[in-house]
Amino acid sequence: MIVGLFTELLPAGGVQRAGRHVAAVAAKFAAERGFAYRFLSLNDPPGPHTVRVGPAEFLFSGYARNKPQFGLAALRAAGRQPLLVIALHPHLAPVVAMMRLRSGKLRSIVFAHGLEVWQPLGWLRGTALRSADLVIAASRDTAHHLVSEQQIRTGRIRRLAWGLDPEFEARLRAPVPPSRPADFPERARVILTVGRWDPADRYKGADTLISALPRVLRTVADAVLVLVGEGEDRPRLEQLARDSGVAAHIHFLFGLKQEELFACYAHCDVFALPSRGEGFGLVFLEAMACAKPAIGGAHGGTPDVIEDGLTGLLVPHGDAALLSSALESLLADPSRAYEIGARGRERVQAAYTFERFQTGLSRAMEDVLIRQH
Repeated sequence: MIVGLFTELLPAGGVQRAGRHVAAVAAKFAAERGFAYRFLSLNDPPGPHTVRVGPAEFLFSGYARNKPQFGLAALRAAGRQPLLVIALHPHLAPVVAMMRLRSGKLRSIVFAHGLEVWQPLGWLRGTALRSADLVIAASRDTAHHLVSEQQIRTGRIRRLAWGLDPEFEARLRAPVPPSRPADFPERARVILTVGRWDPADRYKGADTLISALPRVLRTVADAVLVLVGEGEDRPRLEQLARDSGVAAHIHFLFGLKQEELFACYAHCDVFALPSRGEGFGLVFLEAMACAKPAIGGAHGGTPDVIEDGLTGLLVPHGDAALLSSALESLLADPSRAYEIGARGRERVQAAYTFERFQTGLSRAMEDVLIRQH
């Protein structure tokens, strides 16, 4: 039996999407070997749920943020003597350690994403994370922090980059480009950014994009900024747009379906997310797969995805002047933007497909299980 522990699987978001990918691969891995699986999600609505990732489908149970019930369910699963437990966040490592007390033979894999391991974890979480048989990091930066801040031995860390969603890959093969979603600007040079606009996520740099736009408009008069996403910080960003005098050049889109989000990528000219805290950045993969030049922050895991000057541009977080220069250089030079976008697409096709991720995770699970024998 394989047990999967997740913080959340149903909502939009990078960690949630990564969780769905891991669950799909783990379910397939279990089926191919005749194993059962049991997936538990702490924060999703209560009861059973079915999720599809491409052609694959898996089942899981939600516990509506009820930590005691979630913990009891994990202990019951441990009583069935599972071979492997996979936890999709370091904060779930103590649950894995608790399960190991009941089933000493189980092996464990814990995923680390980025910001959550940039500072030393508390004693309980840190000790539990160090007891994992394998910790998977999507980027060199996250792997570095696991060693320097969490004191995890390098031999217990494996880098495994995330891949594109299979549905996104399928849309890329469609012969006809998707139509623009409602309120998406036409006859304009579009800068696109995608994220969650909450106060806790201000590190993503949406405010810096807005602050950079007045400078961009001096050179590219028809430039517009499209911000896709929801969150409690959106009113502040809307006020910043008004205060900066560029509200007429900014569009906030939210509540989009996946096909509408794909259309935003397809019809933008440049993608930008000048974040300082991305552990990896799935949105960069999506933009690059659509052959769009990407601008990211020169921090965290983003440099793993974007090769500065080749498949995109990197800028220091919070520097509106350098960000505006990067945007102008791409919007004012379509041939350069096209070349960078084309190289970005090639890089995604070579290194960041779902199939490649599936192969890497299956190999990691196999390696951990082999240690058991």
